[in-house]
Amino acid sequence: MKRLLIYGFIISVSAWACSKVPLTGRNQLLLVSDSEMNSMSFVSYKQFLDTSKVVGNYDANSQMVKRVGSKIAAAAQNYFEKIGQPNYLEGYQWQAELVKSDQVNAWCMPGGKMVVYTGILPITQNETGLAVVLGHEVSHAIAKHGAERMSEGMLAQGLLTAGQVGLGIAMKDKPSQTQGLWNTVFGVVAPAGAQLGMLAHGRNQESEADHLGLIFMSMAGYNPQDAVTFWQRMASKSGGSKPPIFLSSHPADETRIAQIKDWMPEALKYYRPRN
Repeated sequence: MKRLLIYGFIISVSAWACSKVPLTGRNQLLLVSDSEMNSMSFVSYKQFLDTSKVVGNYDANSQMVKRVGSKIAAAAQNYFEKIGQPNYLEGYQWQAELVKSDQVNAWCMPGGKMVVYTGILPITQNETGLAVVLGHEVSHAIAKHGAERMSEGMLAQGLLTAGQVGLGIAMKDKPSQTQGLWNTVFGVVAPAGAQLGMLAHGRNQESEADHLGLIFMSMAGYNPQDAVTFWQRMASKSGGSKPPIFLSSHPADETRIAQIKDWMPEALKYYRPRN
């Protein structure tokens, strides 16, 4: 009987908490609120910056990161206004920082907190290449992929109780397990902050981020056709060996590039060259 009650609870919670990813319409399970995710994200982000080598605003590349991050954020807001959901990004506190590291990586936490590592700049090569990366990473946050992973983990690890759903409840009742799950999903803040933001996304989520990212970079005034050449450069970077962290769990190179080409006519409808 107890097992039946648990199964019934899981089924009812799953039905109640079902949401849809913007643009793609894929159903996803969300058991945590945006405010809960953003609150924890902002704390983790500050801890990361406090223990990392953040490149100052005097640097041209740092200025470029902030500029592109701001344009992608504005494009995302514009997108949701156009589809009649102007409050979708309420609570976001956009910020983009360049961090000195050889890692070929970039990420965006829930609530719009972005980081680009200097190690990826030789591959982005220019502002448009960086727009491909930040469009992709911002899309992970906007599509709530982190919240989805947290929700799936909370359900699998039994961090929920009947009638009580949410990150705050789980943190109160089972803090160590919940914090451990957060660290698994978003990475652990190591002494040098090296691990934060290495989100383990599934391939469906990666494809969604590619798709949404094309739209956002186009609306920000960056030519989406450059996404193809960027991903070709990134594929060459792996050279058949272990891929950069940025590519872990991503779709196969040829699959990704083929998908991007399929989405290109749609993305170009949003494209207006920058002045």
